[in-house]
Amino acid sequence: MEIRKVAVIGGGTMGTGIARTIAGAGLEVLQFEKDQSCAQAAREDLERALDQEMTRWSLTEAEKKAILLRVSNRWQLQQASEADLIIETISEDFDLKREVFERLDEVCQPEVIFVTNTSTLSVSELAASTQRAERFVGLHFVNPVPRTSVAEVVRGLATSDETVAAVKEFAVTLGKTPIEVFEYPGYVTTRVIVPLINEAIYVVMEGVATAEDVDKAMKLGYNLQTGPLALADRMGLDEVMNSMEHLFRELGDLKYRPCPLLRKLVRAGRLGVKTGEGFFKYN
Repeated sequence: MEIRKVAVIGGGTMGTGIARTIAGAGLEVLQFEKDQSCAQAAREDLERALDQEMTRWSLTEAEKKAILLRVSNRWQLQQASEADLIIETISEDFDLKREVFERLDEVCQPEVIFVTNTSTLSVSELAASTQRAERFVGLHFVNPVPRTSVAEVVRGLATSDETVAAVKEFAVTLGKTPIEVFEYPGYVTTRVIVPLINEAIYVVMEGVATAEDVDKAMKLGYNLQTGPLALADRMGLDEVMNSMEHLFRELGDLKYRPCPLLRKLVRAGRLGVKTGEGFFKYN
């Protein structure tokens, strides 16, 4: 299956990162948001992200223009029928995702592969809301998508070998190393990183060390590029808490129960990079 045009459903941090990565690989992208205003905001976010890459000398002006030319921002979901592959990147809300996939299933050709970027929800259950369960698969990227090199290819119960092979090949085209996993709450990356982040938050809450020193210790002690608290800020503290709560419900293990300090920050609207403040402050 040749993939030339990809629809990315969602214009948040993850959706914009995926759209930028796909366009950077030379493919055409249709990025969808819920309305025209949100679509314009997603476009502006993409331009800002590319400008930041240019300040780090990791992108040229010509490359920026080429990427922007390949990304078309839209808000009428029926236009997703033009795509060869659909990637959903909206919030971790099962009912909302199911509704989107049901609408997409009505307008897309039967051979089009549906991909969900969920980090915790059931691929099989989402696939059951469509008429193409064998062509439904998870593809979980790690944020920031353009700079991380792994992608988890998640099999649902009905996902065909052909679909897995096609999505693996697509991941390689994007410069990612595909890791095939079988459906289980949290897969590999989310299941392993969430307890680390949660424990780091407890260390701060208990007054053992400051957020700055916790991250410094973990970076220097374990050769991490990013500390767990800065990583949580980048992921979005609300998304981190949602992942923890889902894993706690699914697995019943106390290590996934969100730290009270995390709940406090989320309730205060301090969600990390996207709001300008979480454990750290951002411009």
